[in-house]
Amino acid sequence: MSMICLSGGRGRRKYCNMKSVVLSEGNGRTRVSLSAQWIGKDLIVCLFNERGHIGAVAVADYSPADDRASTSIITRLGHKDDLVAYSAAHALCKQLREPVCAVAGIHVESITSEEIMQITQNCDKLVQELIHSITSQLWDAKLPSPPHHESY
Repeated sequence: MSMICLSGGRGRRKYCNMKSVVLSEGNGRTRVSLSAQWIGKDLIVCLFNERGHIGAVAVADYSPADDRASTSIITRLGHKDDLVAYSAAHALCKQLREPVCAVAGIHVESITSEEIMQITQNCDKLVQELIHSITSQLWDAKLPSPPHHESY
């Protein structure tokens, strides 16, 4: 697994030094990548392979009152990326308690059921690695939570 982490810089996301990250998992036809970018307190995540595209988009929001994440999904006609997008957005939102948008587009010609399972596992590993990377930097640094900003 490789990871590239860029600093948020001055005046940006004071409670998390990580502004963007790229992770990869797997080999050959089952290799997938995850890129993540903070936009304010919101997280945008893309899951893709060398033939990446927009196959499905999931948006998850956290409700502190209910201690749960609610996730909605849009899938492009004929695409099967909805499970990967949904799982990523929901897991990240539940753990981070922040809004998350996940875009997934993984294309493999004549894919087998074993390859689908491996790609799904690789995506899950990447999401867990991202959660670990973010929470380590958030909680180990013991920095304050971001200020709440109203949406327009």
